[in-house]
Amino acid sequence: MRMIITVTGIVFAVLIAVLMLTNQPPQNAPDQQQTAQMQIPTLTGAAVMGKTFFDAKCALCHGANASGTENGPPLVHIIYEPNHHGDESFLRAASQGVRAHHWQFGDMPPVEGITQGEVKQIIAYVRSLQRANGIY
Repeated sequence: MRMIITVTGIVFAVLIAVLMLTNQPPQNAPDQQQTAQMQIPTLTGAAVMGKTFFDAKCALCHGANASGTENGPPLVHIIYEPNHHGDESFLRAASQGVRAHHWQFGDMPPVEGITQGEVKQIIAYVRSLQRANGIY
């Protein structure tokens, strides 16, 4: 009987430990908040319209100048540099949504009513911001 109680106690302790560990953010997850001062470049070409589309369709979650909010990550972040998240990633995210994989904001739903052309201009805007801030 004593052995059953001991084994039950150990199983319970392991279960609690597993639950506590699975509710922690990954240790390599980026910070939720980005506090660095952003450099805002003079926009040219497609980036000009990209800012207009971004402000209308993306800024609610990704913040003014893609600096992030409590609802979504900053896109002016090394994680979103072209060698890690290429332009195709942005196109797919807007049209299909994205499962959360770097941040603790939850899944991103598809963006309603956005066209591939608009997303390409948004990408030009985000890449301009990234370049101005030393991301790549």
